[in-house]
Parts: sequence; C-alpha cells; structure tokens
Amino acid sequence: MASASERGKVYLIGAGPGDPELITVKGRRCLEEADVIIYDYLANPRLLAHGGPDARRVYVGKKSDKHTVEQESINTLLIEEAGQGNIVARLKGGDVFIFGRGGEEALTLAEAGIDFEVVPGVSSASAVPAYAGIPVTHRGLAADVSFITGRQRHADEGPEILWDLLGQGGGTLVFLMGVTSLPEITEKLRAHGRAPDTPAAVIRWGTTTDQECITGTLADIADKIKAADLHPPGVIVVGQVVTLRDKLKWFEKKPLFGRRVVITRAAGQAGALSEALMAAGADVIDFPTLTIRPVDDYTIFDAAIATLQADPAAFDWTILTSANAVRFLVRRLQDLELDVRTLGSSKLAAVGTSTAAAMAMENLRADLVPKDFRVEGLLSELGQMGIKGKNILIPRAEEGREILPNSLRELGARVTVAPLYKNAPAETPAAPLVEALDADEIDYITFTSGSTVKNFLIRLVAGGFEVGAGARLLGRAKTAIIGPVAAKTAERFGMPADVMPTEATIPALVEAIIADAVNEALEDSDKG
Repeated sequence: MASASERGKVYLIGAGPGDPELITVKGRRCLEEADVIIYDYLANPRLLAHGGPDARRVYVGKKSDKHTVEQESINTLLIEEAGQGNIVARLKGGDVFIFGRGGEEALTLAEAGIDFEVVPGVSSASAVPAYAGIPVTHRGLAADVSFITGRQRHADEGPEILWDLLGQGGGTLVFLMGVTSLPEITEKLRAHGRAPDTPAAVIRWGTTTDQECITGTLADIADKIKAADLHPPGVIVVGQVVTLRDKLKWFEKKPLFGRRVVITRAAGQAGALSEALMAAGADVIDFPTLTIRPVDDYTIFDAAIATLQADPAAFDWTILTSANAVRFLVRRLQDLELDVRTLGSSKLAAVGTSTAAAMAMENLRADLVPKDFRVEGLLSELGQMGIKGKNILIPRAEEGREILPNSLRELGARVTVAPLYKNAPAETPAAPLVEALDADEIDYITFTSGSTVKNFLIRLVAGGFEVGAGARLLGRAKTAIIGPVAAKTAERFGMPADVMPTEATIPALVEAIIADAVNEALEDSDKG
C-alpha cells in the first residue's frame, strides 16, 4: 500500500468479459496492491475479493440507459485518488482499449501528469463468442473479423461507421454494446449488401452462468430478440461462423451451468469448493458464516510442546481433525520458533483425506487415515489397535465435539485437548441472500459443518428471517451437506439434507451436487 506522501499511480485493468477466472495474472496482482479499486458495472464483483482488506471499493458503473457516475467525474476521481498518493486499480469490463473509453481515461491521466499503466484484459469481442461456441475466424468460413461499436447513433459520436465496407465484405462482424440498436444494425447491413440469410447471433451475459444465446439471420434476429425480451449487455455476431455453434457450444453443456450455489464456509477457506463448483459451470455465491481466529490463550498447547521438547516420546499419538488444526498447529510452532520436528516420535492421525493432504503440504505424513472419514471411524480403528494407557494430543478448535476425547478416555487413553483456534460467527450481510432465496434464484446451499449450519441461520435471523419459516425461505433451494454430523444439526433446524455424499469430502460433495443436478435435468426433460 502507498502512503499519502508518495506519488500515486493508476492501473487501468481489463477485468475480462464476466468469468472471474479470465482476469490476467498481472491484473490480479495490481488489485492486490491497490489502495482504491474503482470498478464498472461489467466487472465481476468476485474480482473485488482480490483486493486487500483495507482497500476501498468505489462503484462507478454505467449502463446503456443509466450512468451512475458520468465519465468526467470518473476522470476527476482517478486524478484525485492518485494525487493523494494512492495506488488506484481502475477495473473495467473486457479490455481497457476496446470500446471501454480506456483511452480517454489514459489521456486524462497523462495530461494531469499522473503515472499509469495499462493492463490489457480478455475482450468480450472474442471471449463471449468463444463461450457460445462461435470462433470469430475459421478456415473456409471467415478469414477476417471486424469489431464495431453498436452504440453509435449520431454523427457527433465519432467517425462514421463504414457500412458499405461491412455490408460488402464476407468476414465476421462483432458488434459490442449494440443490442438496443440491433434493428438499425441489421437494416444497414442488408441495405449495404449483406444477404438477409446471413447467420447472426446475440449472446447476453456471455462467459457467465446467465449466458443466453439466440441465433437467427439478419432477416429475423431482431424480431427473435424482441420476442425473447432480451436486454443488454450483449454481443452481436454476424457471419457464417455462427453456423458452428451447434457443434462447438461447450459452456452451456457443463453439468452445473445456470445453477447458483451458496458456499457457507469461512472466508478464505472456500477456495477448493468454489473452484470445483465453478469448473462445473456453477455461479458461486460466497456467504461466509464463520471467521476462524487464533485462540486468546495457548497455555495448554504450549505446555504440551514443552513436554515434547523435554521428552520426544511424551505423546504416542497426535490427532488432527481438520485442515484448520494443521494450519494453526504449524503457525503456533512458528510463533514459538519451532517446527514439526518438535512433535517427536508421536504418530499422526488424520480424520479424512483433506486433513491428510493439508498435513502433507507441511511435510507431515499421516500414520493413520481411517476409511470412514468421521471421528467415529477414527475411534473404531484406534480402538482395534489398543490405546489403553497411551498419551494422546488433540490440537483443535476451542469448542469442538467432545465425542473424540471422551471416547478415547473411555478406552483408557490419557488425552490432552489443546485449543489452537476458535470459530466465530461472520458478519456477512444477509439481506441479498434472503431476497435471492425468496425469488427462488438459489439452487443449492452447501454446508460443510454443523457450525456453518448454525451460523447460516444466525445470519438469516439478523437479516429479519424467522427460523421457524425455514422451509418457506429456502424455497426451491436444496441443502447440500458434507456428512451426517452436519446433517443432524441441519435436521434439528428443520432443514433435511437433500444432497449428501457417501464420503465426507469436498470432492465428493461436488460430485453429489453434480449428480443431483444431472438427475433433475433428466427428470425435467422427461416431463417436457
């Protein structure tokens, strides 16, 4: 972050066409460095998460029929923020210099003596057709492509579009910001030589799970768009390449395309689940219900570590029940200027493959991973080994299930429970989610622990929802719950598990959601 005494800088960043994964590596790095993020209507809000926790977010979105902030005011804002010594990330939809007025902003900064860099982005001109299965060039169909603004209606809006050349050529035409002008565009192209039966397509919200594509010809595409009541934003493609869509469309075929899935995991810990769902085509809505923090008092854990330093064989087993336990264990050892060798000869047990994978990342090999990825499975296998008289260390959350330590004690083991972290309810605003649920816009809500269930309902109550009305609020949204322990918590609140995998892992949960969505689609197809 820059201090106010330093000279500021502006990064003009192309945010890509909508899919948040299409941001460039450099664009993401600039967002991470920014003091201020100034973003547009077409920039995916998920990209804002790449900014630092203290970075200010300023919305200056503009739609074709409504300007939240006029361009002159945006230019002034950029100069003012950079003039105060801030690093400014100006996040613009698509590519900065393709019909995004990025050149105007760059000129303004140059004239004001403000340091700036341009970070090109993936343009909707090529990416949106690609996501619809339409290559803008193709051997034998189109050797050239033209990108044209669809918003020019008056002579004073810039150089006149050369309709005679566009009409007489045979290449692909891609119009941006032209949905509202589609009747005039098709009329001019036909009047200047393009055949009425030339294939055409309009793609709305391309590269997002709201993507919608309508195909036709220059003769009927405008009527089809009107009948479908399709509104901006959209990209228009004209040319023979449109005929390839039926064979090449791939994005809409993803198993979770068009599905909205809510993730309730703690902020910063939804990565694997979010990425897997998005890879399957889902629109992921982050609704963190927990924050995970270090405990205030490490007395018990530090005492156990001191014991291990004096006697490396002091504990026979160290049991790690989650990836968080691994992370906070390593962090505390580092704070003490120690490392994992301090665990001495203690054998390591992991509850589940995710925990074992987190251990492997820290060069810790699990001696035991039960086949049943629950605490009950671990108890069964340890019981078979015989642990009477054994010393067991359990680094874990401050408030955890007591079934593991209590059952181990019943089997004759001496157990030390050492709190390392604690779960606290997150302050995520609930109103937008409540509205989406009431409008039946949510397909699945995922829960990965009993804590996420309870804190999800806490947040909804904070948003004005009465828990007793759960079935009404969730509407058609299904609960996708990772395992039976979390499912029992959900059932106590009147939310039975609609989807639950046979294994309590993130990959299995995603596969279960996909299977349910596919089955639901087949059932709808049979009904149709």
